[in-house]
Amino acid sequence: MEWNDLTEGAKAVLEQTRNLKNDNIQIVEFEVGFKQEFETESGSVYTVSIQEEDYDSLKQFTKENEYGEKYHMARNKNIVKIILLENGKIPDNLSEFPVFRQYKLDAIAKEEEQVVEGEE
Repeated sequence: MEWNDLTEGAKAVLEQTRNLKNDNIQIVEFEVGFKQEFETESGSVYTVSIQEEDYDSLKQFTKENEYGEKYHMARNKNIVKIILLENGKIPDNLSEFPVFRQYKLDAIAKEEEQVVEGEE
């Protein structure tokens, strides 16, 4: 499966493993059904939407990855974790690795809660 074959939501999730790998983040946790608008520094707005078809696309990509990186993907209800494997296996101390959780609905709720608290 080629990068261009991925859905947009799947690309957004995988970009996190690629961009943040240098910061030792090897775990991306996201929620199927997630949708949020983000604003860039230049002021343009883009939407990240991760739906069932994006999950299916990721599942296929992680099985057939042609880029040399190996992933483990696990799903519990609508919460999915993708772990970037080291030497083909899950690292021993996963708790030592930061987890990227921005693409979860409860992350939106926490963000909005902080905004409300800041306005008081």
